Amino acid sequence: DEAVVSVFDSGFVLGDGVWEGLRVANGHPAFLDQHLDRLYEGAKAIALDIGLDRDALTRAIYATLDANGMRGDGVHIRLMVTRGVKRTPYQDPRVTIGPATIVIIPEYKNPLPDTVEKGLKLFTVHVRRGYPDVQDPKLNSHSKLNCITACIQAYTAGADEALMLDPHGFVATCNSTNFFIVRGRELWTSTSLYSFKGITQQNVIDA
Repeated sequence: DEAVVSVFDSGFVLGDGVWEGLRVANGHPAFLDQHLDRLYEGAKAIALDIGLDRDALTRAIYATLDANGMRGDGVHIRLMVTRGVKRTPYQDPRVTIGPATIVIIPEYKNPLPDTVEKGLKLFTVHVRRGYPDVQDPKLNSHSKLNCITACIQAYTAGADEALMLDPHGFVATCNSTNFFIVRGRELWTSTSLYSFKGITQQNVIDA
């Protein structure tokens, strides 16, 4: 309850950062190496220096779980890295005056029984996943305004999640999750050209 983030932090004033969501199973974050690969690749793509190497960040994740007594199942971690505190609320990364801000939030999160039994309602929205030269959808960035507006349109229509199309009108992804269908021994999914690189999705495909 004493944790604070500056109002001049890049993530707050600009949504400038990258993040990962990790599920803890048997006391360990699932697919941790792959999540860290994506985190560091995303940080490199936007010239963000995380300030910790993989080993140090891994230790920080486990230390956070230990400090909260959360080393079993049913825990979800939100790992967030922003560019850090800025001298003034301005886009240019060169006005950043401190190291990257790293936040690790572990929460108990399990699917609601009703959700498991009945599933979720999807609504196809008009908000599209854009071209990579506008905002690369494969980057797990903090800037998620298009996904937020898609979510608003979906729940206003009485649905739980938005089904977003790519610029050509084909199914791309949902607003907060990857979309794919497993039917028998077949898996149907998008080309992933206009959605983030889903780690759980890829592990399902590989299985």
